[in-house]
Parts: sequence; structure tokens; C-alpha cells
Amino acid sequence: MANPFQFIQQVRTEVGKIAWPTRREVGLTTVMVLVMATLASVFFFLVDLAIRTGLTQVLSLFN
Repeated sequence: MANPFQFIQQVRTEVGKIAWPTRREVGLTTVMVLVMATLASVFFFLVDLAIRTGLTQVLSLFN
């Protein structure tokens, strides 16, 4: 087991290898996630509406 000083040096070395995203990349990715979430919610709303309408029509035939 390494002593605490060596561990801290290793941690600093590993942190230095991280490729941090730029502010622009973070903003762009955030906008993309929000757009995709909105599109997915609209898609599932429309699918739910179509299924509900179809089932209502089918079930109304038996009344």
C-alpha cells in the first residue's frame, strides 16, 4: 500500500489527464439534451393520443 503522500501525487497526476469540456461544449450539450427531451415527450404524447383514440373508437363499437 502506498503512503498518503504518494497517493496524493498519483491523484494529482490522474486529475491532470482529464479532458475537461469547455463552457461552450457544456452549453451546447445542455441545449441538445433539452431539445431531445422535448422531442421525446412530444413523440410519446402523440403516440399515447393515437393509441387512446384508437382504443376509444374500437371500444365504442361494442357499446
